[in-house]
Amino acid sequence: MRKYKTLAILVGILCTTMLLACSKRTDIKEDTPYIYGLNAERTGLKKISYAILEKDSLQAANKMLKEMRTPATDISYTNAIPKKVKVNKCELEGQILRLDFSKEYEKIPKLEEKLVRAAVVQSLVKIEGISALWITVDGKDILNADGKIAGYLNEDDYVHNTGESVSTYRTETLTLYFADETGEKLVPCECSVKYNSNTPKEKLIVEKLLKGPKKGEGNPTLNSDTVLLGVTTKDGICYVNFDEQFLNAQVDVKPEVTIYSIVNSLVEGTVASKVQITVNGEKNVKYKQMVDLTNPFQRESEWIIEGDAS
Repeated sequence: MRKYKTLAILVGILCTTMLLACSKRTDIKEDTPYIYGLNAERTGLKKISYAILEKDSLQAANKMLKEMRTPATDISYTNAIPKKVKVNKCELEGQILRLDFSKEYEKIPKLEEKLVRAAVVQSLVKIEGISALWITVDGKDILNADGKIAGYLNEDDYVHNTGESVSTYRTETLTLYFADETGEKLVPCECSVKYNSNTPKEKLIVEKLLKGPKKGEGNPTLNSDTVLLGVTTKDGICYVNFDEQFLNAQVDVKPEVTIYSIVNSLVEGTVASKVQITVNGEKNVKYKQMVDLTNPFQRESEWIIEGDAS
């Protein structure tokens, strides 16, 4: 009888220990590594303890995706990716993770899908060597609410204000580079802007370049019909992705002037030290058959008109 009592006590202790261990997955402290799941109601994100042990970025991504599809171990959270949704493809191109989900992904309710997407992106970019994601479903690009291709996604796309107001705004002076009258050099133009604090500065700069300069402050360097599909920065590189209209130049400037208008403006105005430009996600492209976009660009002062170079 004493043996059975002892055994019962040991079993009880073991069960209690297991329950406590499970509950610790959502007990996230400042130094606890984590990924995202969804809460029990699937109406919000939930931090789940998770350590990245793999040194290879792609292996780490596959392991994390498997974890994010695994049913939760306690009732305080649910797995971010529904079990029925499979991963058709997971490939790493440079620092961009291309992720293709099965068609079951399309059956996720719209509001829940936003959370699933946020959980997947914000978790996977924690892996060293992954700067952003490009997500497709059964080979088709996912779209934003406005019907445009989502493009590159990283944690900057999911910034949330922590202040008392729903929206906060900042005022800042940017230095943007537009073309001079000849179209062969760049001229710096200071621009005072007021913008929503949720808007990444990289996106703001490129959108201002696409809009073009004010009258008398330089000439356009980009086709205004170009669509910015995505912009994100990680590990010192700003990744800028345009649609094919980028290649249909409607401005009379040297190809290099267009490229370094983007590069110099971004490097000067953000933390990026290099800029990688792609078209529909492809970097194996030559702009106007002259400028190779394969590798990231650094700031070049030689294209800035004499007397304005810094």
